[in-house]
Amino acid sequence: MFPKPLPELRPNSLAYETTPMVKPTGFREYDARWLFEKEINLMGIQALGLGLGTLLHEFGVKPEIVTGHDFRSYSSSIKLALVTGLQAAGVTVHDIGLALSPMAYFAQFALDVPAVAMVTASHNDNGWTGVKMGAQRPVTFGPDEMNRLKEIVLSGAYRYADGGNYRYVTDFPARYIADLTNRPKLKRKLKVVAACGNGTAGAFAPEVLQKLGCEVVPLDTNLDFNFPRYNPNPEDMKMLHAMADKVREVGADLGLGFDGDGDRCGVVDNNGEEIFADKIGVMLARDLSKLYPNATFVVDVKSTGLFMTDPVLQANGVKADYWKTGHSYIKRRVTDLRALAGFEKSGHFFFNEPVGRGYDDGLLTAIHILEMLDRNPDKSIAELYADLPKTWGSPTMSPHCDDESKYGIVDEVVATFKEMQTKGETVAGQKIRDLVTVNGVRVVTEDGTWGLVRASSNKPELVVVVESPVSKARMHEMFKAVDAVLRRHPDVGAYNQTI
Repeated sequence: MFPKPLPELRPNSLAYETTPMVKPTGFREYDARWLFEKEINLMGIQALGLGLGTLLHEFGVKPEIVTGHDFRSYSSSIKLALVTGLQAAGVTVHDIGLALSPMAYFAQFALDVPAVAMVTASHNDNGWTGVKMGAQRPVTFGPDEMNRLKEIVLSGAYRYADGGNYRYVTDFPARYIADLTNRPKLKRKLKVVAACGNGTAGAFAPEVLQKLGCEVVPLDTNLDFNFPRYNPNPEDMKMLHAMADKVREVGADLGLGFDGDGDRCGVVDNNGEEIFADKIGVMLARDLSKLYPNATFVVDVKSTGLFMTDPVLQANGVKADYWKTGHSYIKRRVTDLRALAGFEKSGHFFFNEPVGRGYDDGLLTAIHILEMLDRNPDKSIAELYADLPKTWGSPTMSPHCDDESKYGIVDEVVATFKEMQTKGETVAGQKIRDLVTVNGVRVVTEDGTWGLVRASSNKPELVVVVESPVSKARMHEMFKAVDAVLRRHPDVGAYNQTI
């Protein structure tokens, strides 16, 4: 019988090579993330595979799963350890090799396989690894499934079974690329900077954009798991600034940036100005709601208030549904509501039937942005952006906060703002008009200025976002007010970036 995992072991020891190590905090709300070798070892990954295989049997789905891995120095080894555990649980594994997360999601449909386990650390720093999992396409695991998986793995309550198999799927990227590009070529000639931060998308994004008819200017598309310039994260200002510089240098129509596993897309306009993903979502909602009136769009609580107030969306009969941040949360909500699309400020976009299959795909997002420009041949992306009502919004800002304490601190912050509202106290000089507590707390003042605090679901951090429809000064005032509440808690550390 496979040993029961321990939460901590000393590397370079006998126990480390003979016992699985799995730190419990790696089981997060909607996927799994660990610092490899410090928080999980290869035997721990085997235990995860055994546990996942056991869970598939509990669900009663056909014991078959798609797996792939991102471009990290250790991802292939981790995937093969995961496969070993899955096979021990009697699961047939369809391995698509080096892949993007959306390529693995597509494989569930293309290969008619119910489950997926994509080995990726997404945009996290080197040293991190993780697995994105699902057993009911197109949705991925949420808290219930992750908690059950955690119980199985940490208790060692595995279900062993014969019949496990391994099948390597040859040339699968070509099938994925063909599926994306089986559409009319763009009529408009567009010069596009394709930025990949030396991550996995560099192997696929330029080819997709070229097949659509774009002139592609590659930026950091050579695969290099050292990420020599910056992490492949289109929400990170370093990557956005690099994209902006290249757009201005070559006179491109826009820049498109893809994260480490290709399920997110970031945008820089033709002037070299970053457009945050939530505003891109509003632009796409405007465009798609002309084709599909009265559509529902799901958006995360970090996103701009324009989804509720934009007059064009209102005229097109759009219904906006603000929901919990997290790719699994939004993905499931889009499916449950049969929404046309879902948008996250992080750049996870989910296009549902008839414009997608419901999962997040950065390359499909790029295609919808390019087709929006194709349908507006007389306007640049900067002009489409300028058509939106003006708001001043921050990037996503993340102060460090240990996994063990972050949720408790957010609960206290929520309680603080609730008490302030009850007492009629002001935030940033104004009374509280609304508190949205579906995911952390989004505090909205009388003039529509708002600030959000929530716990990051995949890193030891909090998440802070602020926006004002009034002025840049009001945005800064809200940030100071929110940060002042956070600074009451000594466990809240420094921000990764601020305004």
